[in-house]
Amino acid sequence: MKYELSGTVMQTVSIDLAPGEVVYSQTNSMCWMNDSIEMNTHTGGGIFSGLMRSFGGGSFFITDFTARGEGHVAFAPRFPGTIMPVPLAAGQSLICRKETFLCAEKSVTLEVAWQKRLGAGFFGGEGFILQKVTGPGTVFLDLSGEVVEKDLAPGERLLVHAGHVGVMDPTVTFDIQMVKGFKNILFGGEGLFLATLTGPGHVALQSMPIMNLAEEIGRYLPGRAEASNSGSVGGAAAAVTVGGILGGLFGGGSSDDNSA
Repeated sequence: MKYELSGTVMQTVSIDLAPGEVVYSQTNSMCWMNDSIEMNTHTGGGIFSGLMRSFGGGSFFITDFTARGEGHVAFAPRFPGTIMPVPLAAGQSLICRKETFLCAEKSVTLEVAWQKRLGAGFFGGEGFILQKVTGPGTVFLDLSGEVVEKDLAPGERLLVHAGHVGVMDPTVTFDIQMVKGFKNILFGGEGLFLATLTGPGHVALQSMPIMNLAEEIGRYLPGRAEASNSGSVGGAAAAVTVGGILGGLFGGGSSDDNSA
Protein backbone atom coordinates (compact mmCIF):
# COMPACT_ATOMS: atom_id res chain seq x y z
CA MET A 1 0.00 0.00 0.00
CA LYS A 2 1.15 3.50 -0.91
CA TYR A 3 -0.64 6.73 -0.02
CA GLU A 4 -0.45 10.45 -0.73
CA LEU A 5 -2.01 13.35 1.17
CA SER A 6 -3.30 16.29 -0.88
CA GLY A 7 -4.70 19.67 0.09
CA THR A 8 -4.48 21.91 3.12
CA VAL A 9 -7.82 22.87 4.69
CA MET A 10 -9.86 20.08 3.06
CA GLN A 11 -7.43 17.21 2.63
CA THR A 12 -7.80 13.95 0.77
CA VAL A 13 -5.75 10.77 1.08
CA SER A 14 -5.20 8.78 -2.12
CA ILE A 15 -4.23 5.13 -1.64
CA ASP A 16 -2.68 2.83 -4.22
CA LEU A 17 -3.29 -0.87 -3.55
CA ALA A 18 -1.57 -3.92 -4.96
CA PRO A 19 -3.81 -6.80 -6.10
CA GLY A 20 -5.50 -8.39 -3.09
CA GLU A 21 -4.84 -5.53 -0.66
CA VAL A 22 -7.81 -4.19 1.31
CA VAL A 23 -8.59 -0.95 3.12
CA TYR A 24 -11.85 -0.12 4.85
CA SER A 25 -13.67 3.01 5.93
CA GLN A 26 -16.84 4.12 7.57
CA THR A 27 -19.64 5.00 5.17
CA ASN A 28 -19.76 8.27 3.24
CA SER A 29 -15.97 8.75 3.21
CA MET A 30 -14.88 7.57 -0.26
CA CYS A 31 -14.23 10.27 -2.89
CA TRP A 32 -13.21 8.35 -6.00
CA MET A 33 -11.71 5.04 -7.10
CA ASN A 34 -10.71 3.20 -10.25
CA ASP A 35 -12.55 0.21 -11.68
CA SER A 36 -10.10 -2.26 -10.13
CA ILE A 37 -11.59 -1.61 -6.70
CA GLU A 38 -14.41 -3.83 -5.45
CA MET A 39 -16.67 -2.46 -2.68
CA ASN A 40 -18.30 -4.59 0.02
CA THR A 41 -20.45 -2.87 2.67
CA HIS A 42 -21.27 -4.82 5.85
CA THR A 43 -21.73 -4.45 9.61
CA GLY A 44 -18.13 -5.32 10.41
CA GLY A 45 -18.84 -8.15 12.80
CA GLY A 46 -22.60 -8.25 13.19
CA ILE A 47 -25.39 -6.01 14.41
CA PHE A 48 -23.86 -5.57 17.86
CA SER A 49 -20.55 -4.36 16.39
CA GLY A 50 -22.42 -1.91 14.17
CA LEU A 51 -24.40 -0.55 17.11
CA MET A 52 -21.28 -0.10 19.23
CA ARG A 53 -19.57 1.83 16.44
CA SER A 54 -22.66 4.04 16.15
CA PHE A 55 -22.52 4.79 19.87
CA GLY A 56 -18.86 5.76 19.43
CA GLY A 57 -19.70 8.36 16.77
CA GLY A 58 -19.06 6.09 13.80
CA SER A 59 -21.32 4.52 11.19
CA PHE A 60 -23.37 1.34 11.61
CA PHE A 61 -21.88 -0.08 8.39
CA ILE A 62 -18.30 -0.16 7.15
CA THR A 63 -17.09 -0.65 3.57
CA ASP A 64 -14.16 -2.79 2.41
CA PHE A 65 -12.29 -1.67 -0.71
CA THR A 66 -10.46 -4.62 -2.27
CA ALA A 67 -8.04 -4.28 -5.17
CA ARG A 68 -8.73 -6.83 -7.92
CA GLY A 69 -5.88 -5.34 -9.94
CA GLU A 70 -3.78 -2.21 -9.44
CA GLY A 71 -6.25 -0.34 -7.28
CA HIS A 72 -6.62 3.35 -6.48
CA VAL A 73 -9.09 4.84 -3.99
CA ALA A 74 -9.31 8.20 -2.22
CA PHE A 75 -11.01 9.32 0.99
CA ALA A 76 -11.84 12.70 2.54
CA PRO A 77 -13.33 13.91 5.84
CA ARG A 78 -16.60 15.84 5.95
CA PHE A 79 -15.18 18.89 7.75
CA PRO A 80 -12.08 21.11 7.45
CA GLY A 81 -9.15 19.53 9.18
CA THR A 82 -6.03 17.40 9.02
CA ILE A 83 -5.66 13.75 8.01
CA MET A 84 -3.10 12.09 10.29
CA PRO A 85 -1.61 8.79 9.04
CA VAL A 86 -0.37 6.60 11.90
CA PRO A 87 1.54 3.31 11.39
CA LEU A 88 0.61 1.00 14.26
CA ALA A 89 2.71 -1.94 15.41
CA ALA A 90 1.05 -5.24 16.30
CA GLY A 91 -0.99 -4.69 19.47
CA GLN A 92 -0.36 -0.94 19.52
CA SER A 93 -3.51 1.10 20.24
CA LEU A 94 -4.67 4.70 20.18
CA ILE A 95 -7.66 6.27 21.93
CA CYS A 96 -9.48 8.78 19.71
CA ARG A 97 -12.36 11.20 20.06
CA LYS A 98 -15.63 10.35 18.37
CA GLU A 99 -15.72 10.48 14.55
CA THR A 100 -11.91 10.47 14.27
CA PHE A 101 -11.49 7.25 12.27
CA LEU A 102 -11.38 7.82 8.50
CA CYS A 103 -9.97 4.63 6.95
CA ALA A 104 -7.35 1.97 7.59
CA GLU A 105 -5.71 -1.17 6.35
CA LYS A 106 -7.89 -4.22 6.94
CA SER A 107 -5.50 -5.51 9.63
CA VAL A 108 -6.35 -2.51 11.87
CA THR A 109 -9.13 -3.10 14.40
CA LEU A 110 -11.70 -0.37 15.12
CA GLU A 111 -13.68 -0.65 18.36
CA VAL A 112 -15.13 1.49 21.11
CA ALA A 113 -13.28 2.61 24.23
CA TRP A 114 -14.95 3.52 27.50
CA GLN A 115 -14.15 6.46 29.72
CA LYS A 116 -12.83 4.96 32.94
CA ARG A 117 -13.65 7.94 35.13
CA LEU A 118 -17.21 8.99 35.91
CA GLY A 119 -16.47 12.74 35.90
CA ALA A 120 -14.64 12.56 32.57
CA GLY A 121 -17.59 10.74 31.03
CA PHE A 122 -20.12 13.33 32.20
CA PHE A 123 -18.12 16.53 31.81
CA GLY A 124 -15.19 15.69 29.49
CA GLY A 125 -17.01 16.75 26.34
CA GLU A 126 -16.93 13.39 24.52
CA GLY A 127 -19.21 11.27 26.73
CA PHE A 128 -18.37 7.80 27.98
CA ILE A 129 -17.71 6.18 24.57
CA LEU A 130 -14.65 6.94 22.44
CA GLN A 131 -12.96 5.17 19.53
CA LYS A 132 -10.02 2.79 19.79
CA VAL A 133 -7.82 1.61 16.92
CA THR A 134 -5.33 -1.25 17.26
CA GLY A 135 -2.60 -2.42 14.90
CA PRO A 136 -0.86 -3.82 13.02
CA GLY A 137 -1.27 -1.55 10.03
CA THR A 138 -1.69 2.07 9.01
CA VAL A 139 -4.75 4.03 10.12
CA PHE A 140 -5.81 7.44 8.83
CA LEU A 141 -7.36 9.69 11.47
CA ASP A 142 -9.34 12.87 10.85
CA LEU A 143 -8.70 15.76 13.24
CA SER A 144 -10.42 19.15 13.07
CA GLY A 145 -8.28 22.14 12.12
CA GLU A 146 -4.53 21.94 12.58
CA VAL A 147 -2.79 19.32 14.73
CA VAL A 148 -0.31 19.92 17.56
CA GLU A 149 1.44 16.86 19.00
CA LYS A 150 2.99 16.62 22.46
CA ASP A 151 4.88 13.97 24.44
CA LEU A 152 4.04 13.95 28.14
CA ALA A 153 6.56 12.68 30.67
CA PRO A 154 5.41 10.42 33.53
CA GLY A 155 3.26 12.54 35.85
CA GLU A 156 3.30 15.58 33.55
CA ARG A 157 -0.13 17.20 33.29
CA LEU A 158 -1.63 19.25 30.49
CA LEU A 159 -4.87 21.21 30.95
CA VAL A 160 -6.92 21.27 27.75
CA HIS A 161 -10.32 22.57 26.69
CA ALA A 162 -12.03 19.20 26.22
CA GLY A 163 -12.99 19.80 22.59
CA HIS A 164 -9.33 20.14 21.59
CA VAL A 165 -8.37 16.61 22.69
CA GLY A 166 -7.93 14.52 19.54
CA VAL A 167 -5.86 11.36 19.96
CA MET A 168 -3.85 9.92 22.84
CA ASP A 169 -1.93 6.83 23.88
CA PRO A 170 -3.79 4.47 26.23
CA THR A 171 -1.14 5.24 28.87
CA VAL A 172 -2.35 8.86 29.09
CA THR A 173 -4.91 9.42 31.85
CA PHE A 174 -7.91 11.55 30.86
CA ASP A 175 -9.75 13.31 33.70
CA ILE A 176 -11.42 16.66 34.37
CA GLN A 177 -10.94 19.43 36.92
CA MET A 178 -13.00 22.48 37.74
CA VAL A 179 -11.75 25.84 36.51
CA LYS A 180 -10.27 27.81 39.39
CA GLY A 181 -11.58 31.27 40.19
CA PHE A 182 -15.16 32.57 40.33
CA LYS A 183 -14.55 35.22 37.65
CA ASN A 184 -12.87 32.68 35.39
CA ILE A 185 -15.96 30.47 35.56
CA LEU A 186 -18.40 33.32 34.93
CA PHE A 187 -16.50 35.36 32.35
CA GLY A 188 -13.64 33.19 31.04
CA GLY A 189 -15.76 31.43 28.44
CA GLU A 190 -14.10 28.06 29.07
CA GLY A 191 -16.97 26.51 31.03
CA LEU A 192 -16.82 24.86 34.44
CA PHE A 193 -14.30 22.11 33.63
CA LEU A 194 -11.05 21.54 31.79
CA ALA A 195 -9.70 18.17 30.66
CA THR A 196 -6.50 17.04 32.37
CA LEU A 197 -4.13 14.79 30.42
CA THR A 198 -1.51 13.08 32.57
CA GLY A 199 1.51 11.30 31.10
CA PRO A 200 3.33 9.25 30.17
CA GLY A 201 2.31 9.15 26.54
CA HIS A 202 1.78 10.95 23.25
CA VAL A 203 -1.20 13.21 22.56
CA ALA A 204 -2.45 14.97 19.42
CA LEU A 205 -4.50 18.13 19.92
CA GLN A 206 -6.82 19.73 17.34
CA SER A 207 -7.09 23.49 16.86
CA MET A 208 -10.73 23.75 15.71
CA PRO A 209 -13.33 21.47 17.31
CA ILE A 210 -16.35 21.05 15.04
CA MET A 211 -18.63 22.28 17.82
CA ASN A 212 -16.76 25.61 17.88
CA LEU A 213 -17.18 25.95 14.12
CA ALA A 214 -20.89 25.15 14.38
CA GLU A 215 -21.40 27.74 17.14
CA GLU A 216 -19.64 30.47 15.15
CA ILE A 217 -21.70 29.77 12.03
CA GLY A 218 -24.83 29.59 14.16
CA ARG A 219 -24.30 33.16 15.35
CA TYR A 220 -24.99 34.39 11.82
CA LEU A 221 -27.98 32.20 11.00
CA PRO A 222 -31.43 33.80 10.58
CA GLY A 223 -33.66 33.46 13.61
CA ARG A 224 -31.04 34.52 16.15
CA ALA A 225 -31.60 37.65 18.24
CA GLU A 226 -29.55 39.83 15.92
CA ALA A 227 -31.50 38.64 12.88
CA SER A 228 -34.89 39.10 14.53
CA ASN A 229 -34.04 42.65 15.59
CA SER A 230 -33.09 43.69 12.09
CA GLY A 231 -35.99 41.93 10.33
CA SER A 232 -35.89 40.16 7.01
CA VAL A 233 -33.11 42.36 5.65
CA GLY A 234 -30.87 41.37 8.52
CA GLY A 235 -31.79 37.72 8.00
CA ALA A 236 -30.83 37.93 4.34
CA ALA A 237 -27.56 39.61 5.25
CA ALA A 238 -26.86 36.87 7.80
CA ALA A 239 -27.51 34.21 5.18
CA VAL A 240 -25.09 35.92 2.80
CA THR A 241 -22.52 36.08 5.60
CA VAL A 242 -22.84 32.37 6.31
CA GLY A 243 -22.53 31.66 2.60
CA GLY A 244 -19.35 33.69 2.52
CA ILE A 245 -17.94 31.84 5.51
CA LEU A 246 -18.74 28.43 4.07
CA GLY A 247 -17.43 29.47 0.66
CA GLY A 248 -14.15 30.59 2.20
CA LEU A 249 -13.83 27.37 4.20
CA PHE A 250 -14.66 25.01 1.37
CA GLY A 251 -13.10 26.95 -1.50
CA GLY A 252 -16.30 27.80 -3.32
CA GLY A 253 -16.06 30.48 -6.02
CA SER A 254 -18.46 33.28 -6.76
CA SER A 255 -21.13 33.17 -9.45
CA ASP A 256 -18.96 35.41 -11.62
CA ASP A 257 -16.14 32.90 -11.36
CA ASN A 258 -18.45 30.07 -12.37
CA SER A 259 -19.68 31.91 -15.44
CA ALA A 260 -16.21 32.80 -16.64
